[in-house]
Amino acid sequence: MNRTVARLTVRGLLGRRRGVLLLVVPALLLVISVIARGADVDKHDLAVNILGTLSLGTLVPILGLVVGTGVIATEIDDGSIVYLLAKPLPRWKIITTKLAVAIVTTWVFAAIPTLLAGLIIYGTKDNLAVAFTLGTLVSGAAYSAVFLLLGVVTRHAVVAGLAYALVWESLVGNFVSGAKTLSVQQWGLSVAKAVAADGSLTAPVALGVAIPLLIVITVAATVFASVRLAGMTLASEE
Repeated sequence: MNRTVARLTVRGLLGRRRGVLLLVVPALLLVISVIARGADVDKHDLAVNILGTLSLGTLVPILGLVVGTGVIATEIDDGSIVYLLAKPLPRWKIITTKLAVAIVTTWVFAAIPTLLAGLIIYGTKDNLAVAFTLGTLVSGAAYSAVFLLLGVVTRHAVVAGLAYALVWESLVGNFVSGAKTLSVQQWGLSVAKAVAADGSLTAPVALGVAIPLLIVITVAATVFASVRLAGMTLASEE
């Protein structure tokens, strides 16, 4: 990890309007959680629905998209990446540093609000708050890697990322049983189920399948992004 690249990436990521956007969905999640806490309904089902649908199913992929593409796609689009590529720095180190920034940022803006939302709605019962927080952590890392890769391989990373998040993760991955095995959201839910109290959560993907897939997709996306960045030349970016 390169500290200079990390510092510049954080500054570019949080110093623009994107920084404000990162606060919108987490704030909405917390507001909804406060309002829902007073509802006269089963609090367990309410917590599962809000943390599963709004947090794991919406907050995490949206933040992963905004952050994952934001750490590098903007630099590629405006051509400023050439200044970074001109440095005597291995391309894989650039990618891993930017990925580290993306993952930590996603965790801060997704995992912490998820934990707070879970505690607001359901307290510490059934370990649901912690369970969904851990699910958010692992899925957030995978989303960050996938969307970082999109930011490197295409100039339409946001559009491609939205299509992936909305069509595959939200639609196909939720309603087509066979596709659930290849859904980052479902992998995160599997981790959450393993941490929650017995019987409090269900997940269509076994933990023994979800963990290896989370590792494989994160590593593969990182390696592919490094190879793609290594193939870029200063002339092609000018």
